[in-house]
Amino acid sequence: MLSGLAPARRRLALGLAALVVVAALALTAALVVPRLTAGDVAAVPQETVGPVLLVPGYGGSTASLQTLADRLRAEGRDAEVVEVPGDGTGDMNASADVLGEAVDAALARTGATSVDVVGYSAGGVITRLWLADGGADQARRVVLLGTPNHGTRLADLGQDVGPSVCPEACQQLTTDSALLAELNAGDETPPGPTYVSIWTTADTTVTPPETARLDGALDLQVQSVCADSRVEHGQLPRDPLVQAMVLAELAPGPPVPLTAADCARLSAA
Repeated sequence: MLSGLAPARRRLALGLAALVVVAALALTAALVVPRLTAGDVAAVPQETVGPVLLVPGYGGSTASLQTLADRLRAEGRDAEVVEVPGDGTGDMNASADVLGEAVDAALARTGATSVDVVGYSAGGVITRLWLADGGADQARRVVLLGTPNHGTRLADLGQDVGPSVCPEACQQLTTDSALLAELNAGDETPPGPTYVSIWTTADTTVTPPETARLDGALDLQVQSVCADSRVEHGQLPRDPLVQAMVLAELAPGPPVPLTAADCARLSAA
C-alpha cells in the first residue's frame, strides 16, 4: 500500500499511476472517432455545382449506373461511376475510403470546391459512411436511390442462412446492424451537404421500402410524383422518370420538393 512507502517513493508511485491514466485516456481518444457536428462543418454553397460521383450498390456493379452517368454527361455534367473494392460485398468502410479517394481526385482534376454524390442502394450507405468520416465539407448534394438507411429484412434473411449467403456488407445491412445503428445515432444528415432520398413503394429488395427515409433529407417517394409508377429496386437508376428526378435534384440551388404536378414534365424529359 502507498501509505507504507517513504514520501519520495509514494510521490514516484503516484506520478507513475497518473502517467498510466493519461496514456489510457489518450489511447481511448485515438480509438474513438468523433462525429461531425454543426460547429465542425459549414454549409456547402448550393448554387455552384461540381462533378458528380455515382456509387454502386451491393455487388459493386458499375453497369447499373452507366445509363444515369451517360444522361448526366448529356446534360453537361462531369459524371463518373466509382468502382468499389472487390465485388462490393466486403466491409463498406473500405468502400467509403475508396469513395473518399475518388472525391479527392475529382476535385483535383476539375478544380471544383465540392461534389455531388448519387448513392444507389448500399452505395448510399457507403456515401453516408464517407460523410461521417470527414467528407461532409466536400459534398454539396447527396442523392440516395433506394438506400436501406435503416437496414433491410432481405439481409436479415440472408444472415439467418450464414456467411456464404450473407457476407460482410450484407451483415452490415441487417435491420439490427451495429454499423447502421452507429451511423443513425444522433443526426442522420450531418451538416455540410443537403440530402435527398428517392425510393419506390414497389421495392422488394429494400424492405420495408420506408427504410429509405432519412431524417433531415428531402423525402421523395417516386409514387408521390407519378402515382402509377411501378419501378422496382433494380430499375431505379435506369428508369427515365427517376433519372429526371435525379437531374432535377442535382441542379444548382436547394433540393426541389417534387410533387404530382411535376409528373407529366418529368415523364416527358
